[in-house]
Amino acid sequence: MTVVSDPVVLVEQIGAVRSFVLSRPRQRNALNPALVDALAEALAAAERDPATRAVLIRGAGPSFCAGADLRHLLTLAEAGESPVPFLRTVSDLTRRIEVSPLPVVAVLHGHAVAGGLEIALACDAVLAESGTLIGDGHIRNHLVPGAGSAVRMRRKLGDSMGRWLGLSGELLPAERFLTAGWLHSVAEPGRGAAEGLRVAETLAAAANPAQSALKRLFAELDDQPAVEAGLSLELAAFDRHWASHDVPRALRRFLTRRAAS
Repeated sequence: MTVVSDPVVLVEQIGAVRSFVLSRPRQRNALNPALVDALAEALAAAERDPATRAVLIRGAGPSFCAGADLRHLLTLAEAGESPVPFLRTVSDLTRRIEVSPLPVVAVLHGHAVAGGLEIALACDAVLAESGTLIGDGHIRNHLVPGAGSAVRMRRKLGDSMGRWLGLSGELLPAERFLTAGWLHSVAEPGRGAAEGLRVAETLAAAANPAQSALKRLFAELDDQPAVEAGLSLELAAFDRHWASHDVPRALRRFLTRRAAS
């Protein structure tokens, strides 16, 4: 049963699981204001529904999410506006996912890069299809993270891998993340949605007030004030870098090369 027909987030209720499908497939589900707002609103609606006990997030088309929409960042730059207010909405979204009373499962496929990784890092369980490329990738476009990867990568993936992903910009195959203890499992291509639903249903079946209390406790034990302070520091670092370097020029070169290839 489809609950909401939104052009950028498709929402479906499957038993006790609320499924969100990011739906900007031609843009590899790159994050723009419409997509971020729709996902935040969909999560809030799921939290208000007593029949929903878990959330599943996946992507339509060739990728889970390729990060922030670079064309949107350039549009802001050309209008003389800072991208920080937009990135703050993405950062707030990842925090909302992290502290939601509902367990949230992400299924990755194709690419989960930059903002796509940041969403996944905020989820409670993450699966990926074999062949998925995962990474931070910001520095490949002369960007500093702005929505949580600098805060969560080293904590979720381990210091060594977190630093490598951030400082190299390299994208690694999903299988490399199993040893980090972050990925729940790697599914065969085309089987991610079914496997993700199975995991979400397992969490939904265990739902009760104690589960929500434990998830809240996990956030508190991760030192909630420090996480929130870290997210603010991350956005401040993005802002300083954006203001002191010609990042839009680098983004234009990247988009021009991609259009020509």
